[in-house]
Amino acid sequence: MTISIRLALPADVRGINALVEPLAHSGILLGKDLVSFYEAVQEFLVAVDEDGTVVGCGALHVMWEDLAEVRTLAVSDALRGTGTGHRMLEALLQRARDLGLARVFCLTFETEFFSRHGFEEMAEIVDPELYSQLLRSPDEGIAEFLDLARVKPNTLGNTRMIAHL
Repeated sequence: MTISIRLALPADVRGINALVEPLAHSGILLGKDLVSFYEAVQEFLVAVDEDGTVVGCGALHVMWEDLAEVRTLAVSDALRGTGTGHRMLEALLQRARDLGLARVFCLTFETEFFSRHGFEEMAEIVDPELYSQLLRSPDEGIAEFLDLARVKPNTLGNTRMIAHL
């Protein structure tokens, strides 16, 4: 089976949702409404099979001038262990490099997977000026990056990780 990775299109959103929904129900990923996926479609890459079916997805959300978050990285159960997830993550990290970003954050249960791509548990202190700017954002991913108490119920058991590109 040939899998290709490309920029997501609005027509891919229902396929993205189909991958994410079961993982959201099991607490692995945060669930999102379809409208949220449509609003963020330009952040997504998808892995598609020869028939054009979405079999993987992942997003790169820019948070600051040098910082982005990998979000919603998922691969269909049938393709787990085939390297598709690794290819998706590498493509997202390349997008970050192409944008001139120096750091990529993720919140994950899959620490070994992300470690193989240079991510480490986040121990760095956020610069006070950056912290005060990021606090103004309503984005939940930024709240997770800042480790704010209001997102703790959604992040229990997850590890905050960061890669320096």
